[in-house]
Amino acid sequence: MSSKTPSSSLSEGPSSQASASDSLPESSDLMPDLTPDSLKPDNQATSEAPKQRSAVDIDDVAPQRAHNANDLLHAVGALILAVVVIVFATYLHGITTGVEHDAKTAGQAFTWLMDLPVSILQQFLSFAIIISVLIHLLINREWFQSAVSVVALFCGYAVILVLSFVLAHLGVPALMDALQSSEGAGPAMLPDFYAGIGAFLTVAGPKRSRSSVKWGWNTLFIAAAVFVIVSWHSVAGTIVSFAVGRVIGLTLRFAMGTRTQGLWGSGIVQAVGNIGLKLTELHRREDDDETGALKSRLDDDLIENSRIYDAKDERGKRYIISVLDSLPHAAGYLNQLWQGLRFTGVAIRRDRSASDAIHHHFSMLLGLKSCGLTTPIPYGVMDSEESSLLVLDVTDNPSPVDLSNLTEDEMVDYMDYLAKANSRGYTHRRITPDTLAQIHGEHVIVGWQNGDYASGSTNIAMDKVQLLVLLATLTDPQLAIESALKVWDRQTLISLAPFIQKVAIPSATRNLPSWTKQLLGEVREGLNALDPRDEVEASEPVTLARFNVKSFLSITLLIIAVAVIFTQLRPNEVIAAVRHANLGWALVCLLLSMLAWVGSSITLGSFMDSDRRHPFDLFCSQAASGFTAVSMPAGVGPAFVNLQYLRKSGYKNTAATAIMSVTWAVQGLTTIVLLLIMGLFTGRNMLSGMVPTNTLVVVIGAIVLVLCLCMAITPIRRLIVDKYLPMLLSYAHQLVEVLSQPQKLASGIFGALILNIATGLGFWAALMAFGTSSNPLETIFVFLLANTLGSAAPTPGGLGAVEAALTFAFTSIGVPPAVALSATLLYRVGFYWLRIPIGFLAMKRLDHRNLL
Repeated sequence: MSSKTPSSSLSEGPSSQASASDSLPESSDLMPDLTPDSLKPDNQATSEAPKQRSAVDIDDVAPQRAHNANDLLHAVGALILAVVVIVFATYLHGITTGVEHDAKTAGQAFTWLMDLPVSILQQFLSFAIIISVLIHLLINREWFQSAVSVVALFCGYAVILVLSFVLAHLGVPALMDALQSSEGAGPAMLPDFYAGIGAFLTVAGPKRSRSSVKWGWNTLFIAAAVFVIVSWHSVAGTIVSFAVGRVIGLTLRFAMGTRTQGLWGSGIVQAVGNIGLKLTELHRREDDDETGALKSRLDDDLIENSRIYDAKDERGKRYIISVLDSLPHAAGYLNQLWQGLRFTGVAIRRDRSASDAIHHHFSMLLGLKSCGLTTPIPYGVMDSEESSLLVLDVTDNPSPVDLSNLTEDEMVDYMDYLAKANSRGYTHRRITPDTLAQIHGEHVIVGWQNGDYASGSTNIAMDKVQLLVLLATLTDPQLAIESALKVWDRQTLISLAPFIQKVAIPSATRNLPSWTKQLLGEVREGLNALDPRDEVEASEPVTLARFNVKSFLSITLLIIAVAVIFTQLRPNEVIAAVRHANLGWALVCLLLSMLAWVGSSITLGSFMDSDRRHPFDLFCSQAASGFTAVSMPAGVGPAFVNLQYLRKSGYKNTAATAIMSVTWAVQGLTTIVLLLIMGLFTGRNMLSGMVPTNTLVVVIGAIVLVLCLCMAITPIRRLIVDKYLPMLLSYAHQLVEVLSQPQKLASGIFGALILNIATGLGFWAALMAFGTSSNPLETIFVFLLANTLGSAAPTPGGLGAVEAALTFAFTSIGVPPAVALSATLLYRVGFYWLRIPIGFLAMKRLDHRNLL
């Protein structure tokens, strides 16, 4: 680094830098103002260091905290454990009862503890554990971790209290018997002792580095066993409390970050000395990412989440040292697990540790070198407990190529390189724009960390597809296919057509500016054109993705819809209401429901470009919102569907959000203006008491308070100004541009009027179906006001709140309660329940046309 400051360098002098790194105290990463002066007591060991180490020029940064993805994984595991125990306690009560009986029988020696008050013993153990751990943390000046540990303690107590209340409210006898001890050792169903202390110790840990935390866990486990034996706590309740504490602690620890304990500074110098390198210089590269995240570089063959150092030995030879720590690698391992779940029939590497990843990468480079391929030259590897090092010779360092001006010969070189690797069973498995490089003018593919050998035909085909589609994106599909014909035979290219799928293409390729939704279709058609047979249309794509986000959301919405229907639909009441209704007026109510969809589709379509406006697809998009309404609060479902439909219609995120927002604003403002105008004519004011007068003020005040707090904190203010404010200004520009077109605005208002009037007349028709005549204008006014208030409830489609608001509102203006309830049920049949299957069919059609 060109400049050194106390916060970015371990010391100011070359001789003291190495020793300062060695003697870095365990809690140094938690001290906000780390200066060389704070390390002076430990620097006294400098005189004891070997003379050759004192001459090493080390430029390195102090260790930082890292978010450990394993914390989230373990938190999910603890949550699953809690759920499983609750299910077992409810439906397999005999198992937990038997375990408790065996424990009590085996622990007769502890019966003397029954004479002691349980609360005193718990308080004593809690006090001893918390005080000992806090003293350890505070002595090491770990202020932030101490504070978060105490917060975790309070959160554990609070969450277990709330969970106990919820479980008690459910009132399942078998569950209450299993979770609550026969001795009744506390007012809550679940013991808060384990949740609070467990969360505290989890955040204060890890126990491998702090003896007080290890002692605290051992004490907690022993106490749990004793308390179960003497019937103070149940087995199921103890396990659930432990699991809740772990979930809270692990979540907070992930958010806070864990101290990195890998090799730094002179530790790296010592490590590489074991493989024959006597360094005189070690300088860390600065991170390119503004957020401080570690970016992949060509210098170390694109190792993910690694630290890169420039080094020079005593002979003047230069090297690249790549250091992969265990904590950053955990995120890469979870990504490998996700890819393994995502793909079916495709082999995915799973490098559990940083050492596994580096050693495999080292063997991949050596294997490719033995195939006669040019690669970065690996010198050796070295491991420690938390870090793994890969040393590379700088003489064969890859350099980037100009991807905007790729020639046909260059594309042939890359395809030939991949063909040679594939012919020996080596596959890359993640070919992206960054992997196309050159070494001494020779075009090579780099970044083999996630690759593997002894690969099957599916992985080889995916490699070829990734490279072919990447080159087609950078140049032209037909040119890429013609270049491939010079390296791969025609039959090989034809066999790749079933693998041309979006799931097989890395996101880095799909994020290129030249990527289009039609590109995969063009490549597939170009490959199919190589086959002279007529059976090309019959070839089916190979199944690569086990599932995707779209299918997951569809299944989730369907499950929620089914749950809502079976739990909230009262078939007897609905059937009775429909049976006594006039069939003609009931059909009118249903037709007005369809007309309301027409109105909303007019509003949305009025702000779209004419070439992207397809009336029936627009109608289907509004019908699809009828299905999402069963699983989302009122208004959220239509906004979600509209935004997704606009994106799939070719609009970018900013433009799609602007159009969706304008649609929502026009519909909302039209409803408000319509209410004001009708209120003047009807004179109705009996519903004013239903409006909570302070709600709007409280909401606005809360928003302003949060905004002021965010702007008062310097890092958050910079983030808002630098990142989010430009996005907001761009969105506002799009919004003003849409609203500044009077013709589109008038059309949108017309559609919103149809939507509101058709919806209001739908309830008027429901009243007419039960023989109750009313003024249509007055009915629309009362309906819009009551329905707006009811829809504000955060339930799917305003379920429950809308029925209550409509029944109360129309009863208040003289409609008999029985008729108001029956009309409300009939209205909800036409405007809610029957919309669910219609909306589901519309959603399937849009999904088939790739419009949702």
